[in-house]
Amino acid sequence: MSATATANREQIEDLVRSIILKSLGAAPAGGPSAGNGNGAAGPPKVIVNISARHCHLTQEDVDVLFGKGHQLTPMKRLYQDTDFAAEETVAVVGPRQRMIPGVRILGPCRKFSQVELAFTDAISLGIDVPVKLSGDIENTPGCLLIGPKGSLVMPKGVIRAERHVHMGPKDAEYYGVKHLDRMNMRVESPCPSTLEGLLVRTHPDWKLEVHIDTDEANACDLAHASNVILTKA
Repeated sequence: MSATATANREQIEDLVRSIILKSLGAAPAGGPSAGNGNGAAGPPKVIVNISARHCHLTQEDVDVLFGKGHQLTPMKRLYQDTDFAAEETVAVVGPRQRMIPGVRILGPCRKFSQVELAFTDAISLGIDVPVKLSGDIENTPGCLLIGPKGSLVMPKGVIRAERHVHMGPKDAEYYGVKHLDRMNMRVESPCPSTLEGLLVRTHPDWKLEVHIDTDEANACDLAHASNVILTKA
């Protein structure tokens, strides 16, 4: 795939995300995660973001792929203030010698390297990818990563991330859930669907945000959704 084609795909993905946020009445990144917009108490505002294929890397692996001492360059902040999409991308190669170029790195660097793919991505690469909680990379397949300055074989760390919802303490209290509980999400769209078993992940600094991958978003036609409803499983 040419650099122009990759850039066009990234522009399309950015456009789709912006349309989804607008259609759901979402606040822009950094906005309030609860309330009804006029300062009065109300149901939390549910933000649903599509988690396209991406990877997290250790600083050591960044050094191998981009050169010793290289620091990831923030391209844009993500909805959670602690995270950013980096300018840097890598190519992911599977056992069939098939390659997906331009896979975005998310920062900051972590203590482990991990590649997150949708099932269709994994099938294309020939990887039997398990559904896992992000960070649970034991007994997972690996892949080859190629950067501008080098390549490396990841012995493990390729997963399909479990659909999940980030939330702070107030949102968890509102829904009556705690860390690692399960929730369901009803998507009202031309293809109405209920996604079950979203994993609850809580942190004092997190805003309410659901993450599903591109396969799941396409299946429920999230781009044309008129409403989403979270309920305790």
